Amino acid sequence: MDITAEPMEIAPPCHYIMGGIRVDADTEATGVPGLFAAGEVAAGLHGANRLGGNSLSDLLVFGRRAGMAASDFAEGRAGEPIFEDGELDAVFAEAEAPFTRGDGESPYEVHQDLQRMMQDLVGIIRTESELVQALDELDKLDDRAERLSVVGGRAYNPGWNLATDLPSMLTVARLVTKGALDRRESRGGQTRDDYAAADPELGKVTFVQRRSPAGEYLIAPEPLPAMPAELATLLEEERS
Repeated sequence: MDITAEPMEIAPPCHYIMGGIRVDADTEATGVPGLFAAGEVAAGLHGANRLGGNSLSDLLVFGRRAGMAASDFAEGRAGEPIFEDGELDAVFAEAEAPFTRGDGESPYEVHQDLQRMMQDLVGIIRTESELVQALDELDKLDDRAERLSVVGGRAYNPGWNLATDLPSMLTVARLVTKGALDRRESRGGQTRDDYAAADPELGKVTFVQRRSPAGEYLIAPEPLPAMPAELATLLEEERS
């Protein structure tokens, strides 16, 4: 295509998510003992202004912190990890279940419907009614994801890879939707058509989401550290 002679279609892609796993800033430890996270999965430092060079610096600095803390954690452990009998078999059985369903649903169809629904209802401009509808649609997609079917063998099978990835995709989609619903304001990459202005009070909190042992998604605002006065002054000068 010669873009000097004919129009070229331009559409917004999903570059990355401005959120992530909550970690300790010094060690990159998560709430799961022995699990450390660094880079964009831990949200990073740069928010909506994250560029390629920033992410590399992020990985170098916090990857080092995570590696050192993981080493300290490993050295401080005693004995061998223990899991109950049958746990490993249950994990294998769950992963291989799509091969046993001859009349199940294609993971590609569920994936496509998830993409389309998130684009339509949790896209660039968000409203409460559409976000509530999206949560209902996610319930249906969760049910469909439990009936996935794949064919072929286990080696180099992209359909099976997608079938095992879909539960995580659905989890992230639900967290994004619930976070967008609870943040009743427009800020950064969050644009609410029904709450067009930024709420100064909501600017003081971050919404932390957790999953209870029963599988329920819990979300609650937690205070952000106060911005240093000199930094706040610089930001106000930039806005003016």
